[in-house]
Amino acid sequence: MNRSHTGLVVEFLFLATVFTVSFAKLQWEVAGTLSLSDVLTAIFLVAWVGTRIGTGDRRLAWGAAVAGLFFLGFLAVYLAGFFNLETEQSLAQWAKGMFKFLLHFLFLVVGLAYLARRSERFYWTTFAVFMAGFVANAVYGIVQLGTAEVLGINLDQSLLSPITGGASQINIYGAIEGASVFRPNALTGDPNHLGIELVIPLLVLTPLYLRLEREHRLKVPLALVLAFLLLVELATLSRSGLLGLGAGLLVLALPYRHRLASRELLLPLAAVAGVLAAVLATRWDFFEQVLRSRVDTSANGTSTHFDVYGFIPDVLSSNPLFGLGLNNFSVYYEFVTGRTNFGPHSFYVATLVETGVVGTALFAAFLVYIFKRLGRLREIGRALGSPRIRPLAWGMTAALVGTIAANAFYLTMSFYYFFAFALLALAAPIVFETGNRAPADRLP
Repeated sequence: MNRSHTGLVVEFLFLATVFTVSFAKLQWEVAGTLSLSDVLTAIFLVAWVGTRIGTGDRRLAWGAAVAGLFFLGFLAVYLAGFFNLETEQSLAQWAKGMFKFLLHFLFLVVGLAYLARRSERFYWTTFAVFMAGFVANAVYGIVQLGTAEVLGINLDQSLLSPITGGASQINIYGAIEGASVFRPNALTGDPNHLGIELVIPLLVLTPLYLRLEREHRLKVPLALVLAFLLLVELATLSRSGLLGLGAGLLVLALPYRHRLASRELLLPLAAVAGVLAAVLATRWDFFEQVLRSRVDTSANGTSTHFDVYGFIPDVLSSNPLFGLGLNNFSVYYEFVTGRTNFGPHSFYVATLVETGVVGTALFAAFLVYIFKRLGRLREIGRALGSPRIRPLAWGMTAALVGTIAANAFYLTMSFYYFFAFALLALAAPIVFETGNRAPADRLP
């Protein structure tokens, strides 16, 4: 295979990984849990290393080198936590977490090195593929909801189980007068995961859509995509998703406050409101009970989200520096409460309990670094007078804030999609500053 063909294979594997990072249900129980994106990542990493060895190229972009230093820092913390493991179950959980960390963070580092050498056009292609993955997930979710509501069919069992060999289904929230209340989880593992993950495309695409020229060929398609994603977001009934979306919109309100009453924004919102009104009108009593249950903060599920914060002082008193060990909250929780395989329902609880003060400080530094690089991206956009780069920077900043807020009660920041988002956020200032701009300031 010649170099051009090898380059195409590497490119395909890279884009395929970016597209599938939110497809959590596409996984197999092979030496643990192995997802489709994990398989693609492993092959991509091997192929990329092979091309570098073949060309004798050892250069690494500065941004990739910094990410590599963070990788080594996290690796050191997780290895230090290894010495706090006490049981075989703890070791098994640590090994699972370590495998995912190595695969996903290495993709972040190598992806930065890869994108740093590509054109702006290829960056926009990668960005579009990443967004398309969320849209595909949402499309599956709405079909999943429709088939469950109208036909009573478990779409996962019909389509996914023959592929993965595992069992999965749409979330059943409960029942009202014998009628099931469904919440789409699409290709994620939970409707709240779907709701939180959709925060990223909603917040990143909104400023890009607002800044597009009215006659731009993507103006109407983006409006339709945003309206559709918002409907799916609402269908998940995810309070954490709405919390993240609200936090991100507050960020966007700063630079785009003059567009809050614009035609571009009000028309998609009016379309969403019209669809919601039509749906609610068909079964108002049913939906009223569902909505009332979701705003009830006294329910057991809500109290559990807050109760897990009470474990932090007890764990830190015994293992303050490096915590209980990566991916070991469920082991500790089972020891205390007897409940098996139960996550902390908070990324911050998980980080403090599993990696201690040192790991938490390191992750905070990583987030600060991403914010600083997005600030640099805004400066580049201002200097170039670009109608695309600054909206991209603001959208990613809002998405990062929204994801941070939503993870107070869930832990999606440990999922693969967040590493892919961090990759695009960190790669953008590298790509646009180097200025490989063959018609590249245009969205693909």
